Amino acid sequence: MERDILVELYKKYNLEKTDVFKHKNFTIVTRSGIEKIAAVENIKVKYEVVRCEPNFAVIKAVTENLETFGSALKGATYSEGSTNSWYCMELAEKRALSRIVLKTCGLYKYGVFGEDESDSFKRN
Repeated sequence: MERDILVELYKKYNLEKTDVFKHKNFTIVTRSGIEKIAAVENIKVKYEVVRCEPNFAVIKAVTENLETFGSALKGATYSEGSTNSWYCMELAEKRALSRIVLKTCGLYKYGVFGEDESDSFKRN
């Protein structure tokens, strides 16, 4: 069943091999894949800054029907934060976009996540 869903995902959103990859038990969609899905679905997102500090940011992403959040906390290690990057605001925005696109399309229920949602989701 998962394979059938992925085939449909590829077709519907014109995805290429570089847009999707397997990570442990999940299917991960890259930034380019998220952008393609958003374009096909005509997802318009507005952002609201919830919190912005030098090492922590929270962004709310809002569409006509949904809202969700993306956050980033700078830490020296993953156990101390959700990223080792100083670009917390930008990362929180990317995470919020990935989440709202995947939620809008109902893809979480199939084990599909955005690459930007976790530093541990990066391609090896």
